[in-house]
Amino acid sequence: MARVKFITDSASDIPVSLREELNIQVLPFPIVMGDRELADGFDFTPDEFYGMLLSAPQVPTHAALNPFLFTEAFEQAWKEGYTDLIHTSINSKGSATCSNAFQARGDFYRDHPEAEGTFHIHIIDALNYTMGYGWAVVQGARMAAEGTEPQVVADYIQDWVDHVHVVFAPLDLRFAKKSGRVSAAAAFVGEALGLKPIMTFINGESKILAKVRGEKAVVSKLAEMCGAERKAGTPYLIIQGNNQEQSGRLLDQCRQELGEEPALSYQIGGVIAINAGPNLIGVIYYA
Repeated sequence: MARVKFITDSASDIPVSLREELNIQVLPFPIVMGDRELADGFDFTPDEFYGMLLSAPQVPTHAALNPFLFTEAFEQAWKEGYTDLIHTSINSKGSATCSNAFQARGDFYRDHPEAEGTFHIHIIDALNYTMGYGWAVVQGARMAAEGTEPQVVADYIQDWVDHVHVVFAPLDLRFAKKSGRVSAAAAFVGEALGLKPIMTFINGESKILAKVRGEKAVVSKLAEMCGAERKAGTPYLIIQGNNQEQSGRLLDQCRQELGEEPALSYQIGGVIAINAGPNLIGVIYYA
């Protein structure tokens, strides 16, 4: 009988309650803040991190997960008797983490040739961020718990990340411009005119989809895009940061536009907040 281990990284933003309920192993990105190193998603709550981020004299930094961490995780899962391991990774175009996972898989099979054929390591490049892939891992873990075959689960996750749209608006561009990792935000002009960018990632690259004037218009546009593009019958998620007023408006607008509740409304974690800023709202849906 198949036994499936699910691994992802902390930029997936899977809430603690879900990762504990479904036994999803989340590898934390190390965040360096001044003279401290913090484990993303473990050493702080999102709200605690937003406060630290806004008061920090310098923007914190974070590093890719190295091959050794993956090798350790693969070894442990193999020793525990899992037949399959599905690792869903942060966007390979923004982090070396995914390529490090592939390297670790090669190293593992070189060191344990007897594992080939009995222990299958599936690695999926999300080409995206946050619950754009975290949700697929959650659903995949639920499918596996119900007895779905591992390859079917891996195919589901791949299909989700191939079709998901993570559409968001950084309402304060200071962090995105400082980090430089969201290149479209770094290049955006128009703030002096009160314009806000609505953005997404296409094939791993950040793109500006629209420019709207004012936060009220941002909320309306996000809900409108989700209503127009979402495949009927599929879930949608609400992305929140520290702006409870605007995320609440977005939730209400989506309820009206779509006629149903979101599958999840959640807060972004440390890595996403560093690169997009905590003052952010957005929607995630299967297009």
